[in-house]
Amino acid sequence: MKTRNMLKTSAFVLAVPLFAQAEPVAKNILVILADDLGVMDLGCYNKNTFYETPNLDKLAAQGVRFTDGYASCPVCSPSRFSLMTGRYATRAGATNWFGAKRNGRFLQAQMIHYMPSEEVTLAERLRETGYQTFFVGKWHLGEDEKYWPEHQGFDKNVAGWRRGSPASYFSPYKNPRLPDGPEGEHLTDRLATESISLLRNRDKTRPFLLYHSFYQVHTPLQAPAALVEKYKAKAIKLGLDHGENFGEEEQAWQSTQPRRVRIRQNHAVYAAMVESMDAAVGRILDELARQGLLESTLVIFTSDNGGLSTSEGHPTCNLPYRGGKGWLYEGGLRVPCIARLPGAVHGGRVCRTPISSIDMLPTALAFAGVSLPADREIDGVSLMALLENGNVPERDALYWHYPHYGNQGGFPASAIRMGDWKLIERLEDGRVHLYNLSTDVGEKNDLAAQEPERVAKMRSQLHAWYKETGARFLQPKPGGPVPWKPSFYIN
Repeated sequence: MKTRNMLKTSAFVLAVPLFAQAEPVAKNILVILADDLGVMDLGCYNKNTFYETPNLDKLAAQGVRFTDGYASCPVCSPSRFSLMTGRYATRAGATNWFGAKRNGRFLQAQMIHYMPSEEVTLAERLRETGYQTFFVGKWHLGEDEKYWPEHQGFDKNVAGWRRGSPASYFSPYKNPRLPDGPEGEHLTDRLATESISLLRNRDKTRPFLLYHSFYQVHTPLQAPAALVEKYKAKAIKLGLDHGENFGEEEQAWQSTQPRRVRIRQNHAVYAAMVESMDAAVGRILDELARQGLLESTLVIFTSDNGGLSTSEGHPTCNLPYRGGKGWLYEGGLRVPCIARLPGAVHGGRVCRTPISSIDMLPTALAFAGVSLPADREIDGVSLMALLENGNVPERDALYWHYPHYGNQGGFPASAIRMGDWKLIERLEDGRVHLYNLSTDVGEKNDLAAQEPERVAKMRSQLHAWYKETGARFLQPKPGGPVPWKPSFYIN
């Protein structure tokens, strides 16, 4: 089943030419990936955000800001897999963060804990055509060293290894791919310095891919003390230091304790983490400008999943989106996504076309004039025509498959979005929910009972996608009940 037919909502809000013509120059690519950053954490997405993100707001003002940008999974490793390959990680059975072991009423689906070497990454494809390729930051795509960046197409690897979170945001880092700095050195600053060094010392006769992958804002919740104090004072000034911070969310685990979700932004440490990440983005972009590279570089900024709102400190609020990291509600899937092409007309554009992690590889390769890998299905589509002139790519649906019990309280589920409609299928018992995101972005009004024909159509298409991608499902515990599976599934 090909997934290339039209998935149309509205495209650009302002139907004007988006980009001026640029002179033929080297086509460089900068990918900046945040970890666990919520879509409502940036000022350009949320004018009332507690956090301060002037550099990313400036990038959005220069480029295209996608309102309906999605991670391909509500947790990190599968979405990072998709960013690297243009493919749903479901195809490889890499459906949870690598190292996950949590079970619930049932055993989680069988999975692998690495990105196979047989996958063709963005870095590998670009390096084949003469690009120099640099990786800085979080990798988390395989326990064994043979799966780390230097073996997946990158000429240089700084700080990328098996772990998904730093031992500390301050030196010593205990990272085999990052020598310790002076005691107390800040990791986020250090990684920005490393990226700037790579830009300064690159081969200036060849184009480059720089993939800067923040550990920020993943736990542990740590930040420079002066910034933390700044936001403590800000919370007091705004009256956010008292009152209710939490509401209740569904308890999907076998527990009598209610699930809490943060309902307002006021976490001083998290705010400081967001600002220090934004400052690092600014340093890297300033270096591009200093070298005269902004007008020859495609810049893409996004996050690997939604904001952490239901566990592990509950540091941020994703409202009006429901849930957060680890959930297939919009709060776990919607992410900030900003793209800036060379020659961008200043003023900013807003695009409401749904896009996904799987689209980064085909977009970057199209920008570079490099063909897609020919021997495998690429699930993503190039967004170049959308960026250049507002032409919406052809695609019938976006898909998610998470047959796991998220550490953040989320339930095992799959989902499909077609136009404004989103269907969630629970994998414990096969129940479905249907939401119209154009009128109910908070996913509060389940329309499944009122729309049986739509449910049947979307569910049939989701099940066809299961078959195409070889999706795996929950397993029974020894002697326990048998979980739901789609009718075609035999094992």
